[in-house]
Amino acid sequence: MSPIIDVDAFARFEAAGWSQAHDGYHRFFGPITARAAEPLLDAARVRAGTTVLDVATGPGYLAASAAARGASVVGTDISAEILTLARRLHPGITFRLADAHRLDFADASFDAVVAGFLLPHLGDHHAAAAELVRVLEPGGRLALSTWDAPERVAVLGAVVAAVGEAGAQPPPDLPPGPPFFAFSDDTELTALLNGAGLTDVAVTTQAFTHRVVSADAWWDGVIGGTVRTAALVNGQTAPMRRRIRAAFDRIASHYQTDQGLDLPFSVKLASGRRR
Repeated sequence: MSPIIDVDAFARFEAAGWSQAHDGYHRFFGPITARAAEPLLDAARVRAGTTVLDVATGPGYLAASAAARGASVVGTDISAEILTLARRLHPGITFRLADAHRLDFADASFDAVVAGFLLPHLGDHHAAAAELVRVLEPGGRLALSTWDAPERVAVLGAVVAAVGEAGAQPPPDLPPGPPFFAFSDDTELTALLNGAGLTDVAVTTQAFTHRVVSADAWWDGVIGGTVRTAALVNGQTAPMRRRIRAAFDRIASHYQTDQGLDLPFSVKLASGRRR
């Protein structure tokens, strides 16, 4: 039986988590997630003069890339603290606080809407997808990215596997949310966009490798730069955290090279046009 999800409680949990994790995310995940920016903007057909809404902008990487193309961009996020970071990094771009489930923009306000890695952080995917499409002009394009299945995203999948190997259960104060990797499946991702009112939906996969210097840097990057994963681990007892870390170290050793650890990544890119 699926847990009942309190969408507002889950959004508050995410916002509070990012108020703490934004700097860690920027340092560790920034060089990784930024690699999906240009393909995502290509899928949304962002060019000079395009009006763009970047939802879940985080530190603003995607918004900055769109602005560099000559687009007129507004970036939004649920976390005030991560927007402070975005404004510091990209002072010429407009950033606004907003929940993806309830965007404070008029219908048909933008030529393109983009959302990098938004889906794992939503309490209600269908409501948010409908909002992203609502603010698109007819004929406008939506493009978003999300993680592939955990076994193809080592940086997160190894921690997920370690938690399972250790037998850890979610802590009682962790609010239930949708599965983190719910839309790693092409069929599910296509259905989400079609159901929101898009046509010409396409899903592609971008694969690459990213090197980290050590297992410690990998572990610290995930625990310091995520919300749900960090809460899952940090909410355990000290003995259980040690069991998880031991399992993680065993898994991480499989990626060791002479120069560090080479981590495979796989990202789903989905796009479509508003009817």
